[in-house]
Amino acid sequence: MFDNNVFQKLVTAGNPTGEVVGCDRFLVRVKGLDGVSVNAIVLFESGERGMVRDIGEEEVLVLNLQSESTPLGSLAILMDNNCTTPVGENFIGRVINPLGSPLDGKGIIAHSETWPIYHEAPGMMERQLLSDRLPTGVTIVDQLFPVVLGQRIAILGDTKSGKTSFLMQLGISQAKTDRIVIYVLIGKRRLEIDHLLSSLNESGAMQNSIVIVADVFDSLAQSYMAPYIGCAIAEYLWHKGRDVIIMYDDLSAHAKVYREVALLSGASPGRDSYPGDMFFAHSSLLERAGRLSANGKTLTALPVIITPGDDITAFLPTSIMSITDGQIIFDLENFRRNIRPAVNAGLSVSRVGGRAQTSQQKKISAALFKKLADYRQASEFAHFGSDLTPESKQTLQLGEQLIDAMRQTPNELFSVLEQELIMATILAATGERKLNVGLLKMKVREVAPTLANEDAVDAAVQQLLASTALEAAA
Repeated sequence: MFDNNVFQKLVTAGNPTGEVVGCDRFLVRVKGLDGVSVNAIVLFESGERGMVRDIGEEEVLVLNLQSESTPLGSLAILMDNNCTTPVGENFIGRVINPLGSPLDGKGIIAHSETWPIYHEAPGMMERQLLSDRLPTGVTIVDQLFPVVLGQRIAILGDTKSGKTSFLMQLGISQAKTDRIVIYVLIGKRRLEIDHLLSSLNESGAMQNSIVIVADVFDSLAQSYMAPYIGCAIAEYLWHKGRDVIIMYDDLSAHAKVYREVALLSGASPGRDSYPGDMFFAHSSLLERAGRLSANGKTLTALPVIITPGDDITAFLPTSIMSITDGQIIFDLENFRRNIRPAVNAGLSVSRVGGRAQTSQQKKISAALFKKLADYRQASEFAHFGSDLTPESKQTLQLGEQLIDAMRQTPNELFSVLEQELIMATILAATGERKLNVGLLKMKVREVAPTLANEDAVDAAVQQLLASTALEAAA
């Protein structure tokens, strides 16, 4: 319940006040509030908070963050000229809304400090080159498009193509590390949220996770603010010496809310009716990721974008791809062919991933790209039903086994070393010998912990090849 003493203290302190003269859902027009700045926080006498969006000659446009019905004639007072959010270590392991209120029934969260929501990204001299790998546990990503700590890599795909499952796998893979994973969920269904929370709790990953839930049915304004608030919490932990991974699931929903707020505010529409500052809104958010030279810690950002009909040429996908350091594209066609995770190996790319790979890993990745390209070409010829040469048959068999090895259920995760052993063993078979891929995955889990270093990989591959081979290719 709101303590009216807070409002009275602000009045006594002489803070600028104003009167509500108009209300269009969550957009409130306030007359007065002299001297306030854009993004300032105001307090309504009902106890609800708002953020100044635009300043006119006579009126101030305020975004009500908690309600869509503000009574005309009610008072508003300046609370803070800087837009800040509560932050602190106590948020780790909790589920909150964008205002910092708990949603998990575990009691009030005591915050130690506040942090600017629209904090400026670190400059070039404050950054270090990225070099450390971020294992996701997903073979096709780790082997072909490795993610680096501090990277900004976009996750694109149509609805129901496996994007959220991949993010969940990545988060669960960090369960036994000291990295903090922040999920910003915008416009998600309650079923999807509950599934994510259940998986995080069962795997133990919730202990080093923060889940921020912005429900569009509760407050559109909170969905508008959610990515920036999540980034502010991540930045605080980052500057305090923690490696942080933040996932924006998804920025397409955020962009729609941003567009609605802009149009209702009277902003001129641009491409696809998005406002002219849509690119800036996302670029200023994602540029806040990286690696600090002060403490060597990283903030990794993974924005999710919906691509209806697998169209990656629309405004939002192209905009996000131009901001980030790579993209992992999920393809519905692959999903329907039971290739899951349904990553499109031809369109996905990680522009800085090679920095974190050893020479052995680079060798395997290069061979995988070549063999998969040969497989796609051979499979096109196979559609004609003509007789294939023995070399083409080997190429098809090798490609099919590589794809089979890359299939993973959401609960199936592999370490980077286990992935290397699986891929190297299949590549060593060259399609001449057919392997039992399921048995290979089981044996790799037994063999990997016994290897002291990568030098022992070659010997282990020969052992696995002998124990999992079924027959010679016809």
